[in-house]
Amino acid sequence: MGRHVLEVKGYNPDQIKRLFRADERYTIGIRLYAVYQVSLGKASRNLEELYNTSFKQITNWVHQFEKDGVDGLRDKPGRGRKPRLTEEQFEQVRQILLNDSPETQGFNTSTWSGPILREYIKKTYGIDYKKAQIYNILKSMGLTYQKGKASYAEADDQAKQEFVEALKKTNSGSGANGNPV
Repeated sequence: MGRHVLEVKGYNPDQIKRLFRADERYTIGIRLYAVYQVSLGKASRNLEELYNTSFKQITNWVHQFEKDGVDGLRDKPGRGRKPRLTEEQFEQVRQILLNDSPETQGFNTSTWSGPILREYIKKTYGIDYKKAQIYNILKSMGLTYQKGKASYAEADDQAKQEFVEALKKTNSGSGANGNPV
């Protein structure tokens, strides 16, 4: 019988990764330890998997550390693409999503969807986002896109339940392809 493998319970790898990225000190510590490993003679290519980054990034950390010390391992402000919506516009869109329906904004639907939100932003601010980017914007607002589930007032819940039960009984004697087993 083999040894029991230690497991982390209560957290998944993504949650743990977010924890050490949430505090700049942890990020700098991880980068500094990678520099330390290189100083011990470890090849940056051998450290890629351990630090979940490319050997080139590890090499950059070493060069930045040599040039600026620990400060060279900090993230520089203003990196990445600048947002097209201003902070004010971003907050206006968030408030519209939370407090208004598309109908009040001139659309012929009562539910916000990605394409409707894209059209709203284009019409209001003159910014044309790709479809996929709209969902990234929702995520950055702390919102998620959720599909609605139709509910009909005139539906008979008991008749529906009886139908589902009958359907289960019908399918229980069939294989995956619908043929009897």
